[in-house]
Amino acid sequence: MTRRSRLLTTATAGVAAALLLAGCGGGDGDKSDSNSKIAGADTGASASASASPSASASAADGRPKITLPSDLTLTFEGAQTGDAVKDAVLADGAERMRATDAAITGTDPKGAAIAYYNTGKALEAALSWVAEFKKANVTITGKARYYDRNVTLKSKTSAILTFCADESQGFSKDKKTKKINKTPVTKNSYVFYNTRLDKNSDGVWQTSQIISTRGATQCES
Repeated sequence: MTRRSRLLTTATAGVAAALLLAGCGGGDGDKSDSNSKIAGADTGASASASASPSASASAADGRPKITLPSDLTLTFEGAQTGDAVKDAVLADGAERMRATDAAITGTDPKGAAIAYYNTGKALEAALSWVAEFKKANVTITGKARYYDRNVTLKSKTSAILTFCADESQGFSKDKKTKKINKTPVTKNSYVFYNTRLDKNSDGVWQTSQIISTRGATQCES
């Protein structure tokens, strides 16, 4: 979600106003300068949706096909490490981000890919996150770059994925008027993500926990 962590400032009430005022993209868990917890932090968030979306597959390999609108571009750097397991974690972590944006922008209105690439608290938070965009009648546009992506394998089925995001070229857009809310680049354009992924019985590395820190100096580039 472009300027992904900043489109949303809370997982509950007040998020819609933050989207319109901040004009940035969102992540599913966030610690701002004031240390406020955002949707998707590993403290968990209750899902706004009444039921989880089904993860119906459409791709040839059994995975949901994810497409994004032409005005939204996500770039993921460092996809190849030389380690097949780490590369799989990186790939599924990237798909998780793309899945959430697809639900927000309407290219995956049923959220099939969200259910496929998320589990537990991360799934609850992602549903809540998407619901807030819908409630505010806001979508996202522009570009986001994800870099300094590092995987630490904790076991055969558990991994930690950390990465930075440059969301300086991502903005919120009113669905009705199509007006883009552009904002200046600040330290809050940079976000550090700390996520946990667990490999399920189908071999998919699902994100189970996610925390993001906005205004991360180590991500400024």
